[in-house]
Amino acid sequence: MRPFEEELKVLKSKLQDMGSLVAHSVHKSVQALVEQNSDYAHQVLRDESRINQLEIQIDDLATTLIAREQPVARDMRLVVAAIKINGELERMGDLAALVVERALSLVRVPQLKCSASLEKIGNLVQQMVLQSLDAFVTEDAEKANLILAADNEVDAVRNEISDELVRSMAATNDVDEVERDLDILIAARSLERIADHTTNIAEEIIFLVHGVDVRHSFQRETVPAA
Repeated sequence: MRPFEEELKVLKSKLQDMGSLVAHSVHKSVQALVEQNSDYAHQVLRDESRINQLEIQIDDLATTLIAREQPVARDMRLVVAAIKINGELERMGDLAALVVERALSLVRVPQLKCSASLEKIGNLVQQMVLQSLDAFVTEDAEKANLILAADNEVDAVRNEISDELVRSMAATNDVDEVERDLDILIAARSLERIADHTTNIAEEIIFLVHGVDVRHSFQRETVPAA
């Protein structure tokens, strides 16, 4: 195997490590929120620094590969995709931290609203993160298309949460209750945004495999899988 191919394997491996850590942070952020557990919240905040360190390492490795090897065609697309995916993962880590910031403000709430829906959207998003990294490592456009489709389910759950909280806020004059509802709404919106970042990764994978740019396209589901 050529040294360049070996280094590509290292690059993919580091992205897998980062993706696994991000998925774990998403999972723990939802647990912190739903179980009102501050220990989980602080774990996510600690892991954020590790995610940031991995982002720097991956960027350094990718830019070094470009400068030294001057890849062309598909190899170049692969390295550029890795750089973009790296950025998407780092932003997901930031959003998981935002979820736990809201979770910490809700730790002592007697009964958390929408807990079942929050757990559902968290599980969906975590799976999307893991699947997006698997699709990148295996360069599987079919899996990438499935991620694009899964985003619709995340949007539907987030809309359910929003509708319930808006009704709750409209029915109360309690300022503290409104603030708590807004914290939950921000957390749900942050999880939805994590899902949006996974769809960005999926689009990069489709471009890598097929050379087709599906960003901003309303026909993404028609992109060939093979």
